[in-house]
Amino acid sequence: MMDATRPGGPGIDWRECAFDLARGIAAYVGNPLVTRLARVIAEHPDADISTAFNHKQVACKMWARDRLHDHCGARLGRVWIVGGWYGVLAAMLFDDARFDIAAIDSIDIDAGVAPVARTLNAPAGDRFTALTGDMYGLDYEGARPDLVINTSCEHIADLPGWLALIPEGTRVLLQSNDYFSEPTHINCVASAAAFEEMAGLAEVRFSGALPLRNYTRFMLIGTV
Repeated sequence: MMDATRPGGPGIDWRECAFDLARGIAAYVGNPLVTRLARVIAEHPDADISTAFNHKQVACKMWARDRLHDHCGARLGRVWIVGGWYGVLAAMLFDDARFDIAAIDSIDIDAGVAPVARTLNAPAGDRFTALTGDMYGLDYEGARPDLVINTSCEHIADLPGWLALIPEGTRVLLQSNDYFSEPTHINCVASAAAFEEMAGLAEVRFSGALPLRNYTRFMLIGTV
């Protein structure tokens, strides 16, 4: 018989257990990102943070962060992350002491994710902004971000059409995958080479693949 006083027993809220676990890990490792993750669990119980912060999502974002440093350097101006969801990538970039980032705007069409992103990125202060908007309707020409990141290109029906909105010479980091069986993935690619061909970047500084369970993640870093 399961002990009701232990996590998983009757009447136990898994979010309370997750909150306590995250706080304990934060205290042990002394990492502010983990501390904010615990705060997200407490303040936004309906957020799908377990998906946004699962091991595959984190692995893909760590890969992006490391290759971005390798190929674009430590100093970044204003960064736009379109389809930014809960702001996890922004938080991971701010958490990395290798980077000197002026500001990050996390932009998503779903207004409900902005409060979660703000909680997760609160330590960044006014260097972080969570905005609600459609990536097709943004003023890339007027704002001139230093770097545009899109880690969900498999959700974009017309990738070249979207990239054409971005001013020539702007740096971009793009990710897609070959997870064709996922119904929400409407524009997957079969290889890194196919991703390069689809994107048609003016310059490719990095092109690579990260094999994961069920699918492979592809990434391009370059300029439009």
